[in-house]
Amino acid sequence: MHQTVTRQIASSRRWWVLAIVVAAQFMFGVDAFVVNVAIPTIAVDLHATPTQIESVIAIYLIAYATLVVTGGRLGDIHGTKNVFLAGVLGFTLTSLWCGLAQSGVELIVARLAQGATAALMVPQVLATLHLLFTDESRGRAFAIYGIVLGLAGAAGFLLGGLLVTIDLAGTGWRSVFFVNVPCGIVIAAAAWRIMPPVPRRAGTKLDVKGSIVLFAGLLCLIGPLLFGHDVGWAPLLWAVMAIGGAILAGFLRLERSVARAGGMPLIELTLLADAAFLRGLGAALFFFAANLSFYLVMTLFMQKGLKIAPLAAGIAFIPLALAFVVASRHSGARTRHRGTLVLIEGCALQIAGLAALALVAGFVDAPTPIELALTMLIFGYGQGLVMAPLSGAVLSTVKPAAAGSASGIYGTTAQIGNAAGVAAIGAVFFVIESLQSARAGFVVSLALFAALITICAAFLAWMRLASARS
Repeated sequence: MHQTVTRQIASSRRWWVLAIVVAAQFMFGVDAFVVNVAIPTIAVDLHATPTQIESVIAIYLIAYATLVVTGGRLGDIHGTKNVFLAGVLGFTLTSLWCGLAQSGVELIVARLAQGATAALMVPQVLATLHLLFTDESRGRAFAIYGIVLGLAGAAGFLLGGLLVTIDLAGTGWRSVFFVNVPCGIVIAAAAWRIMPPVPRRAGTKLDVKGSIVLFAGLLCLIGPLLFGHDVGWAPLLWAVMAIGGAILAGFLRLERSVARAGGMPLIELTLLADAAFLRGLGAALFFFAANLSFYLVMTLFMQKGLKIAPLAAGIAFIPLALAFVVASRHSGARTRHRGTLVLIEGCALQIAGLAALALVAGFVDAPTPIELALTMLIFGYGQGLVMAPLSGAVLSTVKPAAAGSASGIYGTTAQIGNAAGVAAIGAVFFVIESLQSARAGFVVSLALFAALITICAAFLAWMRLASARS
């Protein structure tokens, strides 16, 4: 099938297809960061509580994490092009809904829908690249994809600050969502005309029960972290989290029963016996728990604690994002020679950057955006050394037949880490801010980030041992 599809489009035309799907990935990546810059303004305009502020970011990640494997499977069933178009159009419409939201609760529901549609769109990007680039151009195509991922962060921070500041047509923060509408329409129109149709993969089925159970389990496990501050961490929250853990344990039993009945479970169960893979997932979980949550807390500290304007706060992140891109380019060659040691060194650099930020926050009364930007360079370069090669390192021991399932599990784990980090560390920041100050909440959050990255490094070292033995 791959050869048939590749023959359907000329070599030059497939680069246009690459541009289309990477543009969709860029839109998704920008959206993940642009909201962070606009969050303080959204909170004031909608009178949102700290819980609602966290939920606007976390619920999007939870929806995406729990449905991304399902989105990939739907691409196999209904064709990559069809599901990609559905995802882009859905993402466009839900972005419009987010921009029109009139309350914190409505925005949360709209973000839930937006995350669900992103889970249809994003898996088809890598699937399309894998399908169309099977020759010597494959490396170049994936290099372009990686650079776009890094640039999306810089663009998101800059665009968020710019749109909030210029107040385009009086729309304020709403323009950070409205901007997706024309972009989405152009991408969908181009995809409809240029992307090749891909027939469904015979024998592929969707595990509907597994998708529902996984979503319910993760929502019960992570969701209460979002509401703890508002309800005083009532015992009921912990009970719901325990139920979520039990549901996830039942999910594994359900997947085994689906496999025994001859069905197609959401996850490849043989992966659970791969020690290196499981330890790599542990590293990814803790790494990403300190990823988006860092940007949330950093934004809140700059805008609420230091009263830095949204545009200046957004610009302060650009050197970090560019350092991330540079490190991503360096990490490939270095990882081929030194393996996961490069990732562990990246963790050490991140911790050094966090320590430098703590010193600036602790001993400088009013740090300027330039001072913060220069300090964050260290963290950004270290993050780039880890994030770029992390997926390849985690998947290195996986057999080719299970690569698709393993990639889905990795993506789900990464987004669970992002959501859990935003919920948990965001809650800590708001509690300490209410008791003491935004500066105190920021310093404690930095310590938590350092602890998470240290655990990530420990898992990476443990993964090296398992890989050496296999």
